[in-house]
Amino acid sequence: MFDEIQFDKIKRLPKYVFAAINEIKLEMRRNNEDVIDFSMGNPDGITPAHIIDKLCEAAQKPKNHGYSASRGIYKLRLAICNWYKRKYNVDLDPELEACAVMGSKEGYVHLVQAIANFGDSAVVAEPVYPIHYYAFIIVGANVTKFGLKWNDRFELDEDDYFENLKRSLRETMPKPKFVVVNFPHNPTTVVVKKSFYERLVALAREERFYIISDIAYADLTFDGYSTPSILEVEGAKEVAVESYTLSKSYNMAGWRVGFVVGNPKLVGALQKIKSWIDYGMYAPIQVAATIALDGPQECVEEIKGKYEKRMDVLIKSFSEAGWEMDKPQASMFIWAKLPECAQGLGSLEFSKRLLREAKVAVSPGVGFGEHGEGYVRIALIENEKRIRQAARNIKQFLKTLQNTKEA
Repeated sequence: MFDEIQFDKIKRLPKYVFAAINEIKLEMRRNNEDVIDFSMGNPDGITPAHIIDKLCEAAQKPKNHGYSASRGIYKLRLAICNWYKRKYNVDLDPELEACAVMGSKEGYVHLVQAIANFGDSAVVAEPVYPIHYYAFIIVGANVTKFGLKWNDRFELDEDDYFENLKRSLRETMPKPKFVVVNFPHNPTTVVVKKSFYERLVALAREERFYIISDIAYADLTFDGYSTPSILEVEGAKEVAVESYTLSKSYNMAGWRVGFVVGNPKLVGALQKIKSWIDYGMYAPIQVAATIALDGPQECVEEIKGKYEKRMDVLIKSFSEAGWEMDKPQASMFIWAKLPECAQGLGSLEFSKRLLREAKVAVSPGVGFGEHGEGYVRIALIENEKRIRQAARNIKQFLKTLQNTKEA
């Protein structure tokens, strides 16, 4: 009776590529098969004790159980600004230039809803974390994409990036209003230097577009690399906002705490739309998040060290199993080319077979766009013992694959 009623917004969203892997995982687990799961960037560690303790303390106070502030309580917004001052020497106004959000993903989507009109254009480089692209599709905007290039240390090829970006600005109609950047990059782990943001801000001021920067993995850096912030660049607040999440650095993924800071016009739009849509995070979570940002930061170093140790173990053990990969300078992922004997399979078929035959789950690169084909993303969310077991399984799988190829 209601078949003629269409939901056009939902029709613009394709079936999630990762659903194919998730369905196989679910089926295998129902059959009591042990899956070593590197497919989702879901931290497996516990939230630091001092943050949990503050949550429990705040939860005992009756005043904290009512509606909260949709843009975040003042002390949390102040802690956000303190974090930027301490980490990047950037001054921010907690009233006008900071907004707490329910995880950076929610904040990003609501920001796009607030600022993008139907038919607007944005530019996003591929491979791309899906919501960075589809948030614009959901609101009826259009997205121009181009492929990222990087060297063997996963450093961005800046000249190639700006050549593609300038071409997109010239050739896209209507002219793009927004450019999305995400470094350290998900899924590729690619990193940039401050010089990249200096060039990007200068171009934005010249060509009149806004920049949305996502630095979710800013703290997870290795081998002396340090993540820059776009807001360190003079004049950046005229053209840019930046988002961050406590999910990775503090093992608080399920808590859903993040923030968006920067340009007061864009932050103000986000604050306004959130005032209509939600009543804010549970207040004790906001209090605990304040302690996370303002409190001792040794826990961040410990979490970073855990990921680096896992990264080293995985790269060594997988290499010994016949799957070579390079070490990134940041994030909690490894962006790995398909093994040579699997090149002809494509990332989705390889990921399916790896799961079924080796009981190891990874994310197919094609799920991050066509420029992700030929790669898989490996999330460092299993312990070292499980990583070594995965390597043993993979060694046998690759032998079978090679024998089949030669037959």
